[in-house]
Amino acid sequence: MTKNSDIVIVGGGLNGPALALALALAGFTVTVIDALPVKIRKNAGFDGRGYALALASKRLLNAIGIWPRVAQNAQPMYEIKVSDGHAGLGVSPFFMHFDHSDGVDSSPHDPMGFMLEDRYLRGAFLAAMKEHPAITQISGQTVVAQTLDPQGISVTLASGKVLRANLLIGSDGRASGTATRAGIRRTGWNYGQTALVCAIDHAMPHNGIAHQFFMPAGPLAILPLPGNRSSIVWSETTANAAAIHALSDADYLAVLRPRFGDFLGEISLAGQRFTYPLDLTLANAFVGERLALIGDAAHGMHPIAGQGLNADLRDVAALAHVLTHARQRGEDIAAQLTLDRYQQWRRFDTQSLAMITDLSNKLFSNGNPLLRLGRDLGMRAINAMPPLRRGLMREAAGLRGDLPDLMRE
Repeated sequence: MTKNSDIVIVGGGLNGPALALALALAGFTVTVIDALPVKIRKNAGFDGRGYALALASKRLLNAIGIWPRVAQNAQPMYEIKVSDGHAGLGVSPFFMHFDHSDGVDSSPHDPMGFMLEDRYLRGAFLAAMKEHPAITQISGQTVVAQTLDPQGISVTLASGKVLRANLLIGSDGRASGTATRAGIRRTGWNYGQTALVCAIDHAMPHNGIAHQFFMPAGPLAILPLPGNRSSIVWSETTANAAAIHALSDADYLAVLRPRFGDFLGEISLAGQRFTYPLDLTLANAFVGERLALIGDAAHGMHPIAGQGLNADLRDVAALAHVLTHARQRGEDIAAQLTLDRYQQWRRFDTQSLAMITDLSNKLFSNGNPLLRLGRDLGMRAINAMPPLRRGLMREAAGLRGDLPDLMRE
């Protein structure tokens, strides 16, 4: 049977397109299947959702031609301030302060990372894929079946159309149908927390500083966007989050203000409000026969460390690296030995990050005074040791360990 492309990717959010571009630039032909119609993807307006991009992620986006398309809309992050807090009581005097001048990368002038709105990133991916002749986009279609044979793998769309390739990639989220059809189970648990996400306008400039306040119910992240505007990711217990989300805009702000404080002056809502349930979910395997999983299809974590999309893009860079080098050596890109290299590279790192985020959430989403004292003293100690602080900055920037080709300078 004739193959439609070398690789079929199920999922057209962010990770699927990023991998498609990386593979296409390496000479593969790729088909991307997106359940959402392209019109919905293209017409996304401002809604306040954004991503904190580490320097390694920026390198990947630059290598696949996306960064030049979005750089003008990215907000550099020059500092990150982390502290304990209680609503209405202000922040703890003990905190961690990370500054770009400490030299997270080769130059002290480089920012620690960037905030980029979802709408710009998605739009850039759509445009770049459309321009690349090696990428075929199929929008508004879902996959209902996948079938293996000795020479390849086929997927059947809801329309009845069948597509055939050497390798199938699941980039279809935490409820991945690709993983389910391959018999890959998941391990995880619910945190009993929900993230309230919105954007705010504020009177004072943020100066490119990101803030993370650890409240007893969960962390509150204030992330700078271009202009006097910030993205809010605010974790609460599920019951409290549902009650807060049901409030009017004015009452919602009345609940947010004592948690937020007045350091940015008067605040007001900008755009829509969203909620996302928070859980930990890990696929028991990242690969199967002629199949690999990336992004949330492989792992979903608490946003406390701000590493969600960055971890996803490390999957993209690692899988592109493994497949490209395998083909250069004349190996079968879908051979189990090839796919196992990707799993060995990413699974340990992902499990370690998941454990760190899980423990951090349990430690910091807690009002116990003894625990609070312990973590405050710990933050103070870290803040007093520049080498340790710099090491944590490089870890968060994705610059430590064995880097895939697309994340190297």
